[in-house]
Amino acid sequence: MEQRTLGRTGRTVSVVGLGTWQLGADWGEVREEDARAVLEAAVDDGVTFFDTADVYGDGRSERLIGGFLADHPDADLTVATKMGRRAEQVPQSYVLDHFRAWTDRSRHNLGVDTLDLVQLHCPPSAVYSDDAVYDALDTLVEEGAVASYGVSVEKAEEALAAIARPHVATVQIIANAFRLKPVEEVFPAAANAGVGLIVRVPLASGLLSGRYDEHTTFAADDHRSFNRDGSAFDVGETFSGVDYRTGLQAAREFTELVRAEAPEGVSPAQAAVAWLWQHDAVSTVIPGARNVEQARSNAAAGRVPPLGEAFDAGVTRIYDRHLRAEIHPRW
Repeated sequence: MEQRTLGRTGRTVSVVGLGTWQLGADWGEVREEDARAVLEAAVDDGVTFFDTADVYGDGRSERLIGGFLADHPDADLTVATKMGRRAEQVPQSYVLDHFRAWTDRSRHNLGVDTLDLVQLHCPPSAVYSDDAVYDALDTLVEEGAVASYGVSVEKAEEALAAIARPHVATVQIIANAFRLKPVEEVFPAAANAGVGLIVRVPLASGLLSGRYDEHTTFAADDHRSFNRDGSAFDVGETFSGVDYRTGLQAAREFTELVRAEAPEGVSPAQAAVAWLWQHDAVSTVIPGARNVEQARSNAAAGRVPPLGEAFDAGVTRIYDRHLRAEIHPRW
């Protein structure tokens, strides 16, 4: 699998990584042995980047990865975690004392002295323009708690504010065939600044896999059930904020595009992931996986040949027809 530099971290990572929100059992229950098998399969197939957070399963995801790291000391993995969602979501929560406590907990969970990369976890918008926040993050680096820091954002304007900061190493953002504003605005800015881009929700919570229909149901503890109205967190994290029925129609057209323009044998999910990493500005794309089959299929997306201009044009056409008017102004 192709490897790229992860922005200002200087580390090299696979163009397809692994998002581990689901291993915290926030997408329905995942047994520990199944979670471990997912990590094993991903690494066996060339994945060298894991993304987690201190709130995924209240630390369960971090602890699972920590156990994996302990058993694979020579795996040469980069692990990014996130912090900030364990406190009240107000700018006053984002201070050095809290940062120290949160990173200490993550270091314990992961079993490491220094975190490879810590990201602010979609904080209130005002945080991205607060000089004191970045001073505190610089202090964590000086103290050796973290090697590098970045931000995870909901909106393109938040990403642009962070990219302008000299020590921000990475920006994590939602981008996919149903969310093109970051592709148009954030990707070029990050590339110009040398900031790494970590792309999450590449399948629009599974819509782009082409496997869902009007009769598909999700477990009660799956965010695709309980967060469709944004009552738990930003609605853009669930189906990329796309109305489910509208998303199904767009997904059917995306599947047709894949059949017409992608290499034979490439699934819609693989095409969706490959289309993202084939933008040079992207460091890594982090689809999740709940089982070994999904982990291996995602990793295979890192070896898909170039999809080409006709595919690009088809993605834009679908977005313009079904989604731009509703999605583009919001994120």
